[in-house]
Amino acid sequence: MKARDHNKSGKAEETEGSSAKIQGFLGIIALTVGNVAATQTREAFFAAHGLDPAKKLVTILPGSRNSELARHLPLLREACARIHAEMPVQFVVAAAPGRAEFVKQGWPSQLNVRVIEGQTYDALAHADASIVSSGTATVEAALLDGPMIVVYRVTSLTALLAKPLVRTKFFSMVNLIAGREVVPELIQKDFTPEKVASETLRLLRDSLVTAAMRRELAEVRRKLGPPGAAQRAADAIYALLTTPSGNAS
Repeated sequence: MKARDHNKSGKAEETEGSSAKIQGFLGIIALTVGNVAATQTREAFFAAHGLDPAKKLVTILPGSRNSELARHLPLLREACARIHAEMPVQFVVAAAPGRAEFVKQGWPSQLNVRVIEGQTYDALAHADASIVSSGTATVEAALLDGPMIVVYRVTSLTALLAKPLVRTKFFSMVNLIAGREVVPELIQKDFTPEKVASETLRLLRDSLVTAAMRRELAEVRRKLGPPGAAQRAADAIYALLTTPSGNAS
């Protein structure tokens, strides 16, 4: 009986410790991106970058590392061509510091693409839909009330090695914090130009889908905000992380 009690106590302490670590992680996120805000109005942002206020805007955050850009950009360029073929939208690509020149290369000539640095929050805040590489940028988009889809791809070998270790069906921080799918995730083999275009066009065309996503994003913001919310989010994420359901493929 004592041994069983000891095991229960040990498991509870482990759960408590892991939950506390995740709570701390969420606290860091909240502190790091807690002051996220646009610096310009939509009108001023559009004017500054030669964008047409009558057309919808898709913002793209392709990632910051060279390896991410090498894997993501070819897929994103093709996806944008597909989106443009269905709807005359315009694109802003928010490049990480020092990456703008590299990011500018290779876009189809028929697309209206602006590559910017240093105005990521404005680009997310004023977009009708965003395509965001998985990471803290998804939380920033959520704080800016930005409808989005999340994308990410690693090498096949990395995915193979990571698969046994992945215990959650979600990858994006937004979905992990919510404990459910708030934003679509296109990861690994699901990250294709066809699927990116389809999900983005769905956001651009269906105001009900966008409104529903914004309600869910408001809940994510609530979890990141008031005292005690981080603990609840930590508990939800811990439950996801300890449920065997790997999905890196």
